[in-house]
Amino acid sequence: MLLTAALATSAVAQQVTTRVDLSTRHQVIADFGASDCWLGEWVGRYFNDTMRERAAKLLFARSFNRGGNPEGIGLSLWRVNLGAGSAAQGDASQIGDVTRRAESYLSSSGTSYDWSHCAGQRWLMQRAVDYGVEGITLFSNSAPVPYTITGTACNTNYSSNANLKSDCYDDFADYLATVAQHFVAMGYPIKMISPVNEPQYEWYASSNQEGSPWQNDEIAHLVRELDQSLTLKGLETQILIPEAAEWKYLTGGWSLIHTRATSQMDAFFNPAQSTYVGDLSHLYPGMAAHSYWTFATNTQLTNARTTAAQAAAQRGLQLVQSEWSMLDAAPSASAGFPEGGYDEATAMDIALYMGKVIYCDLVYASVSSWSYWTAFAQEQWGQKNRFYLLRVNAAGDTGTESYGDLSRGGTIVDSRNLWVLGNYSRFIRPGYQRVEVTGANDLNGLMGSAYVSPEGSQAVVVYVNMAQSDQTTTLTLSSQSKRIVGLKKYTTNATLALNWDRNLPYEYNGEPLAIPARSVVTLVIDLADSRHRCDVNSDGTVDVSDVNMVINAMLGRNLSQDVAAMCDVTGDDMVDVSDVNMVINAMLGKD
Repeated sequence: MLLTAALATSAVAQQVTTRVDLSTRHQVIADFGASDCWLGEWVGRYFNDTMRERAAKLLFARSFNRGGNPEGIGLSLWRVNLGAGSAAQGDASQIGDVTRRAESYLSSSGTSYDWSHCAGQRWLMQRAVDYGVEGITLFSNSAPVPYTITGTACNTNYSSNANLKSDCYDDFADYLATVAQHFVAMGYPIKMISPVNEPQYEWYASSNQEGSPWQNDEIAHLVRELDQSLTLKGLETQILIPEAAEWKYLTGGWSLIHTRATSQMDAFFNPAQSTYVGDLSHLYPGMAAHSYWTFATNTQLTNARTTAAQAAAQRGLQLVQSEWSMLDAAPSASAGFPEGGYDEATAMDIALYMGKVIYCDLVYASVSSWSYWTAFAQEQWGQKNRFYLLRVNAAGDTGTESYGDLSRGGTIVDSRNLWVLGNYSRFIRPGYQRVEVTGANDLNGLMGSAYVSPEGSQAVVVYVNMAQSDQTTTLTLSSQSKRIVGLKKYTTNATLALNWDRNLPYEYNGEPLAIPARSVVTLVIDLADSRHRCDVNSDGTVDVSDVNMVINAMLGRNLSQDVAAMCDVTGDDMVDVSDVNMVINAMLGKD
């Protein structure tokens, strides 16, 4: 099946053709997600019911309002931070930002559990499940404080090794498995545990959060212990590693800094390495990395991801993008970001570029999962919407920036980041499979990716238009097995938040579809089993009228592009006598 579009991809409209070929399949999509770290606890614990319910609906709802617009972005993955207990230490934690101190389910003595902890996180996790989120990943930035060498949840001894006592690897593993077992027993879909985070970094106290460095052999040790603990507890939960700080660490690393935890794909999935863990029953057959530091230029966006994808494919591994927000310097103007960087960028400029990063991660890295860091943040220090899906304002803060005390409650405001992610997450559901797109691949103009549902009843096409001009798409479907029942179009730009185009008829008749300048557009195409491919006029029978239509198309008698495409019943991109013969044979019952 082919989906053909005439698209303009520059400031001056130019006609180009894109094709979506549902017969050429790529990765199966597992989910789209975001993290609750760190303000999920504060929103769930301290905000009033109206505000925290608003947050949950925006993140997880799949419903539509009376105007036909999505009420939320329908995340299919929720990443939940398993804190290390720094909150109980207060200032002794040496983590200066109180909102980044996290509770732990483990007591300060390390001998008992308190399941009343993390009340705000648990509230959000329950609402995620209520809304039907398909998966939850539990992730850890540090081992619980009782198990750490420093007695803190950050690297206060400036070590290059894991902040974990040598005799506590099994204890840490058992803690992770016990928490998973507790929530699985309550009915939560705990699909993965991610035990380490960005092991390349030192995570000193100056990092202002929980964290620990890890060597590859230390990660392998912990993973073996965790695999054993999950097996003993009878859990099916998988282990996700290594949450590399960027794509390069999967296949190499830096030569001068951050020399630990490099070449991690080879370390963990090469049987010849002492750190090999690829044979463990609970290990997810893939690797997680973060899209930080590799998005400033189009070359970075393509090369780093293509290298990782090729290496993963050689080993039969999936890739997961588990964290991204707009850290680092502003993307370059050559990649379509405003010339003045963050000072000039609008909220939509930042969100649009995120849409481009998601496109590159899906198309060049072939990721099966994509998650944003983080769901909630206060806007501060002129950072605009670089670090949140939902802006959190403390009570009394009326501007966009907020520096107040969140323990007094506050408000939730949606962002363009939320809705651009929703262009993907709301409609590309777990199990959908990416299919080939050619033509719409201009990283500074129009780029498109497409997905088909497992049963083949729906196709989703997401366009990111980086151009300064509106683009148009004329959609034709040429298929021997499927036909378009109808389609809907949803747009996010500076003024629209995943809005349904009510003026576009559901019954698509080949009219041009507008892709506004600087926007992200999702086309949701309902498909049905096609009439017999030789039923060219779709009247339910194959008869002489179909033969006549194909003959007229072969003779070029002023038929529309749509009809001419349907007359190519052999699918060889031309209408000739072979198509006429096929229709005649079908009419005579020979096909």
